[in-house]
Amino acid sequence: MAMNGTNGIHTVLVPNGHPQTSIDNEGRGNWRNKAEFFLTVMGAIIGPGNVWRFPYLCYRNGGGVFFIPYFLFMFTCGIPLFFLETALGQYTSQGSITCWRKMCPLFEGMGYASHLIILFSATSYIVIIAWAFFYLFSSFSADLPWATCGHEWNTESCLDPSHPNAAFFTATFPFIMLFVLLIRGVTLPGAMDGIIYYLYPDISRLSDPQVWMDAGTQIFFSYAIGLGFLTSLGSYNTFNNDCYKDCFYLCLLNSATSIVSGFAIFSILGFMTNEQGVDISEVAQSGPGLAFIVYPRAVAMMPMPQVWSVCFFLMIILLGLDSQFVGLECLMTSLTDLFPALRRGYRRELVLLAICSTCCIMGLSLVTEGGMYLLQLLDHHVCSGTTLLLLSFCQSVSIAWVYAILKSLQAYGSHLGPNKSSDAWNHYQRGAEALIPKWGTY
Repeated sequence: MAMNGTNGIHTVLVPNGHPQTSIDNEGRGNWRNKAEFFLTVMGAIIGPGNVWRFPYLCYRNGGGVFFIPYFLFMFTCGIPLFFLETALGQYTSQGSITCWRKMCPLFEGMGYASHLIILFSATSYIVIIAWAFFYLFSSFSADLPWATCGHEWNTESCLDPSHPNAAFFTATFPFIMLFVLLIRGVTLPGAMDGIIYYLYPDISRLSDPQVWMDAGTQIFFSYAIGLGFLTSLGSYNTFNNDCYKDCFYLCLLNSATSIVSGFAIFSILGFMTNEQGVDISEVAQSGPGLAFIVYPRAVAMMPMPQVWSVCFFLMIILLGLDSQFVGLECLMTSLTDLFPALRRGYRRELVLLAICSTCCIMGLSLVTEGGMYLLQLLDHHVCSGTTLLLLSFCQSVSIAWVYAILKSLQAYGSHLGPNKSSDAWNHYQRGAEALIPKWGTY
């Protein structure tokens, strides 16, 4: 690949061998600075799933032992594929559909598949955000509805939360709020029992393929790999931007958020089991139950619970809206790259309105009496699991072997600097390809 830096024009040698000239994101725009890119990606990959999905998976799959496959997948699959998708968008300056036309047209269908997942994710996320708004409005009452028993929805096992003295401080959302909940949780009686359940290693679980499957899918799900987010967001970077450090720090921040959330959740679960006299397996659950049962319980035990409740559910709403906004914007990026005429007038806005309206109508099925089951089906079998593993495997093979590993190194190294193109990338790519098919078949 040859590059002429004059006037931002680059000559790109694509797989068919014919040079093409492209101007940095002409008609599309660029990020104004690196911080804007970093914060947008952070909002996209850190969502409600970090505070309820990882902690339960860790508990269910052997406690502390789960960190072994989790970190293995993180360094051999998560970080390199995170970088691959970001660099793919930056190199082609295209969304996650049209980027494949420049790299490997045979795999363009992966772009359409990832956008279908985005549509289903948007349908489920908007329902979760609606629940958070419902709880938020309820937080403005004199007494929090979930702080006391005696309501028509309470069961016989309901217990009124106690209110021990505590003092906390807060500054910004959402990490400070999560830190506050962690501090509140570990100071409750029985919290240590919950943390032990969270981290207690069960070595025998390493022989269970499902443990490895859950670790891999959690990495792919939380890093938004295979969804097209990273490619679309990376396409707004300048051609010569060094995205190595950005990708590495974003991945570490994402995993750290998930791990800290686990300590916050299971310290509270330990208190609940100590209070009710039952085993933690009876109160530990996956999915939205953690965000809308366990966390509100902790909030209700704080001084001025209404204030903390508003803060917490604002955090959930902001986390959900970040992922929702970015997902839909990435979808529109691909559509406008595919059909440039959409940039004229209000066509883009009208198409976005039609997509949002369709997702809203589809989401009505998730607020019926059986809606929770449909939501769990979408969460476990459509928006994660083997779906993302298959897409990521195809993506890795198409770039590393079909497009050719040497051309990839040449293309990425040309705009990241000669010292960045090393055998480490080759090792990372082939390590990912070796691990994904091995466990993805179970």
